Amino acid sequence: MADEHDMISAEDQALADEWAAALGESGDAGQDDIDALLAADAGTAPSSNRLPMEEFGSVPKSHEPVSLEGPNLDVILDIPVSISMEVGSTDINIRNLLQLNQGSVIELDRLAGEPLDVLVNGTLIAHGEVVVVNEKFGIRLTDVISPSERIKKLR
Repeated sequence: MADEHDMISAEDQALADEWAAALGESGDAGQDDIDALLAADAGTAPSSNRLPMEEFGSVPKSHEPVSLEGPNLDVILDIPVSISMEVGSTDINIRNLLQLNQGSVIELDRLAGEPLDVLVNGTLIAHGEVVVVNEKFGIRLTDVISPSERIKKLR
C-alpha cells in the first residue's frame, strides 16, 4: 500500500516537472511583449482578413439595404430546441424513490383534467391538453404565454 502511494507521488512529481519545463520554455512574456504584439498586429490590420468589430445594434457598414421590419431571424430558425410537456411534479425522498417498482403510483401536484405545461428548453411557453392523432399522442395548445410575460418570468 505504501509502495502504491509512493508511485502515485512519483507520477505526480513527474507531471509537475513536465509542467514546470513547459512553462520555462514559454519564457516570461510580460505585458510589454503583449502590447508590442498587439501594436504590430494593428499596423498590419488592413492587409489581414480581419474585419473591425462593431457594436451590437450599430448601423452596419456594408452597402446592403437595411430592413425596417425588425431583426432578421433567419440565422436562428434552424437552431434545435427541446420541447417537453409536464403533467405534474412532486418531491419525494431517496428512500421512497428506491422503493419504487412496477405498478407504483406517484401522486403529482396537479388535479385530473388540469392543462399540461408546455416547456421549451425548460421555459414555460404554453398550456395544453392531451389528444390522440393517428394513434399517437399529441397536445392541443389551449393557452400560449405572451413573449412579454415570458420575459417577466425571467427577471
